[in-house]
Amino acid sequence: MTPNSRRTFLKNTLAFASLAMLETSLDFKKVKPLLSFSTLGCPNWSFDTILKYAVENAYDGIEIRGIQKQLDLTKCPEFSALNIATTKKKVADNKLKIVDLGSSAELHHADLSKRKAQLDEAKRFIDLAAKLDCPFVRVFPNDLPKDQNDGETLDLIIKGLLELGDYAKGSSVSVLLESHGKVIQADTLLKIMKASEHPNVGMIWDIFNMWSITKESPTFVYQKLHPYIRHTHIKDANLVNGKEEYVLLGRGETPIAEAIKVLFKGGYKGYYSFEWEKLWHPEIQEPEIAIPDFPMSIKKYF
Repeated sequence: MTPNSRRTFLKNTLAFASLAMLETSLDFKKVKPLLSFSTLGCPNWSFDTILKYAVENAYDGIEIRGIQKQLDLTKCPEFSALNIATTKKKVADNKLKIVDLGSSAELHHADLSKRKAQLDEAKRFIDLAAKLDCPFVRVFPNDLPKDQNDGETLDLIIKGLLELGDYAKGSSVSVLLESHGKVIQADTLLKIMKASEHPNVGMIWDIFNMWSITKESPTFVYQKLHPYIRHTHIKDANLVNGKEEYVLLGRGETPIAEAIKVLFKGGYKGYYSFEWEKLWHPEIQEPEIAIPDFPMSIKKYF
């Protein structure tokens, strides 16, 4: 080897070693988690303001649960036949995705007229999601009424999910049951999801909704339900005298670190969606503070 070629070899070797050290220190193999936020947290914002905050704070998607307090998304002007193409273009131009439409549909009702109204709402949301290229529509289980046998109520929920799954069949939309209301025990949800297995049916794991009542660990919940989890709701709170007091991520009692660890290690590829319940709890921090805080606070868990 000539002196020049030796110097070149050593130089290249050092360069490759330095690059390897840099790659290790920056952990380039780590996948950036997909982040979204629910518009439940910013009930007074216009759609343009929602997009602005999403872009400025490095979110990947938006979960629509009302715009300026209109919860029936099919009535929002942004999604009218006249405006929906412009809305889709705005979202795409900002390199964002609408990841979920949050309906209010409840599947536990036995009364035929109430049940039809709830299922009809979910179907309208499925139609809208298909037009928006949105993959998910959220529905609620939601109650275990005292005047109904629990088994019969679970059967109603299962039949509702299967009916909605069949309605969505042939589209790219899936109906997701959120762990919500009184239906938050892992074994209960597992029974529902096993009985309603369908290509267009899955679930949303709301970590706090479950843990705050059942105290079942995220590890236990994930082991039971992971085949069905396609979306998550992330929020934090302290329990004071049996009531939740919502706080910014990482400031509360919720076992967020454990939940994210089992999701990440389990290969979860969906969105970690910030659900700041400002519409229901006007006393909590303003969205101008909470929504920028979430992407910064969640980083420490990865």
